[in-house]
Amino acid sequence: MVLLNYQPPMTPYLTLLYRDEDVLVLAKPNGLLSVKGRAEQHFDSLQTRTQRVFPTASVVHRLDMATSGIILMALNKAANRELSRQFQQRLVNKRYIARVYGHPEQEQGVIELPLICDWPNRPKQMVDRENGKPSTTHYQVLTRDTYSTLVELKPITGRSHQLRVHMQAIGHPILGDRLYAHDDALRVSDRLLLHAESIEFSHPASGEPMRFELPHSFADEPDSALHHQHQAFIQVNHP
Repeated sequence: MVLLNYQPPMTPYLTLLYRDEDVLVLAKPNGLLSVKGRAEQHFDSLQTRTQRVFPTASVVHRLDMATSGIILMALNKAANRELSRQFQQRLVNKRYIARVYGHPEQEQGVIELPLICDWPNRPKQMVDRENGKPSTTHYQVLTRDTYSTLVELKPITGRSHQLRVHMQAIGHPILGDRLYAHDDALRVSDRLLLHAESIEFSHPASGEPMRFELPHSFADEPDSALHHQHQAFIQVNHP
């Protein structure tokens, strides 16, 4: 993957939500890689920032660079094995919030579309009913405004770009998505409006149920802000 003009946010440099002997819970901002890239200019990531403070920290799952929200890391090998097992066996519950273009017809639904890498256009993914890997997303409408809808997304599987491709495939791309949104949905926001808001898992050592929540910021924007941006775009392109 080639990242042009990678300029990750520097403030705050690292946000820690929880720490014990086994687990770190962190907040990843939009625009920061979860793990470092191969090129030196892509070394800055949540992984490298965290390991400067906690050298034994290891990644057990990721978020897209453009996605903000909660990420877990393990602080020892036993915790890494157990958390990885929970992710592999789909025992971790994740809740995302997204603002999408337009209005889904149903208040809730299930999207089941197989995904595969769009190899000539990587890192993009695409729906492929013959060769794609099964993927499932549950969605729930939270609020609607004139041009967009705030939705709750719960991925059952964890395919790359799954939420982004699934919403685009049903005709409601996530606002600000530079890979999958059409012009109207892209230009209305300067960032991807997708946020990993909460996560539930069992503590890798004690087995205690753990739940963390990080409120999303873009859902609190006044509807009029999105309306004005959208109207300005329409006026420029449709005089």
